[in-house]
Amino acid sequence: MQITGMLYGAKLLQFAGFPTSEVLGPGASEAEIKSLIDRHGGIVIKPVFKGGVGKKGKAGLIGIARDLKTALKEKERLYFAELESGGFRFKANGVTFEGLVPAEHEVYFSITDATRFRAPTMTLTHEGGVDIEELDKSRVAQIPFDSLTGLKAFVVANALSSLHAPSAIISPLVQTLPRMWELFHGYGMTTLELNPIRMRPDRDGRLTPVACDFKCGFDRDDSRWLRLGLPAELFAVDYSDFEQEINQLRTYQGQSDVYVINPHGTILAPTFGGGANSLVSEILGDLAIISSDFGGNPPYAKMREVAAICFKHWLKQSNVLFIVGGKANNTDIFETLRAISDALREHFSKNGPTPLYVVAARGGPNLIRGFGALRDTVEALGLPYRIFGFDSDISEVIGYAKRADAWMREGGRALVAESLKIASPTAA
Repeated sequence: MQITGMLYGAKLLQFAGFPTSEVLGPGASEAEIKSLIDRHGGIVIKPVFKGGVGKKGKAGLIGIARDLKTALKEKERLYFAELESGGFRFKANGVTFEGLVPAEHEVYFSITDATRFRAPTMTLTHEGGVDIEELDKSRVAQIPFDSLTGLKAFVVANALSSLHAPSAIISPLVQTLPRMWELFHGYGMTTLELNPIRMRPDRDGRLTPVACDFKCGFDRDDSRWLRLGLPAELFAVDYSDFEQEINQLRTYQGQSDVYVINPHGTILAPTFGGGANSLVSEILGDLAIISSDFGGNPPYAKMREVAAICFKHWLKQSNVLFIVGGKANNTDIFETLRAISDALREHFSKNGPTPLYVVAARGGPNLIRGFGALRDTVEALGLPYRIFGFDSDISEVIGYAKRADAWMREGGRALVAESLKIASPTAA
C-alpha cells in the first residue's frame, strides 16, 4: 500500500502542519489553473498513477507551464501517460497542477523502519531533489532513534551540522521535521519520504520548508491508517495472476502484501517485515522478482500456500531462493520455515528439481528448530545453501545473495543441475 505525489500527500501533511506546495487535482477548471499560475508564476504538471510508481521526472513525464495555454497542452500530453517500470506498463489517470516554489536549497528527508539498526531511522541530506542512491554516503545522514521518545529536534540539528548544511536552513528544518514522526507513527506507516523539500524564502529572507513531493507506505494490517479516511480505490492496482493469487490470502491471519518488481529477475526473495522488505528491494534492484511482506506470524497452512504460489510462478527461473527477515518478536520461525520447506519439497516432487541456491537469514522464536527444518530439506534435495543467524548484518546478507546469483549465472547453475542429474537446465 503506497501513496505517491502531492494530490493526497498534501492532505496527509496537513495532519502534521507541514507546509506544502499548492495543489489542484485532475478536475481543476481552467479558471482555477490560471489563478494558480498567477499566484505562483508557474505550475508543475504531473501524471497521477495508482500505487507507488516513481521516476516520472527521468521518464520526461513532468511538465512546467507559465501560462494557461501551455498548461492545457501539458495536461493533454500527460493525462493518460504511460510509464514502464519493472517490466510492466502503468497508465496514468489524471494530472495534478502544483504551484512553483522558488528555492535555492532542496532537502531530502525520510523515515523508515531500518532492520540494520533495528530502529526507526531518519535519512537526511541538504542535497535533495535527486535519487538518494546517487549521492556519496558521506553526504547523507542516516540516524536511528528511539521509537519511545520519537524524532527529537536535536537529532535533526546534529545530522545537519554533521553534513555542514548551510546555517540558514538548519533552524527551519529543526522546527518542522520532528512533526513527521507523529504522522509516521500515528497512522501506521512503514516509510515516509519528502523529496524535495524546497526552502522558500519569505519577504524577510527567512526560509520555510515546503514539501514538493511525497511518498509513503502503510502497513495495511495496522488499522490506524483507516483514520485518514483515504478512498479504497486509491490502493487498487492492476495485478498479475501471481499477485491476485497471493493477495487473496489476506483473508487469513498474517500479511501477504506482494507485487512483482521484475518478471525477468533471478532472485526469489520472500521477505518478512516492512523494514527488511524496503532494504531488500532497494539493494537487489532488478535482480529481485517480487517485493513482499509475509510477516505478521502467518500460520503454517497459509505460509505453505503462499510459498507454493511463489514457487509455481517463479522458481523455475530463479537462481537464488532468498528467505530473509529481521529479528521477529511474535512470528514463529519454525512454523514459517517448516511451511516453506514443505512447499519446496512438494514442488520438487511434483515438477521435478530445478537448479537453486538457497540463502536464509532470520531471527526470532524457535529459530534453531526452523533453521534445522530448512537445512534438512535443502540437503535432502541436494541444493547448495547458506544460513545466517539473527546477529548478521542484513545488508551483508543481501550482498551474499547477490554474489550467489552471480555465481549461478557464471556456471554455478550448470554445476547444480549436473549434481541434480538434470539433462537440460533452464538458463537464467
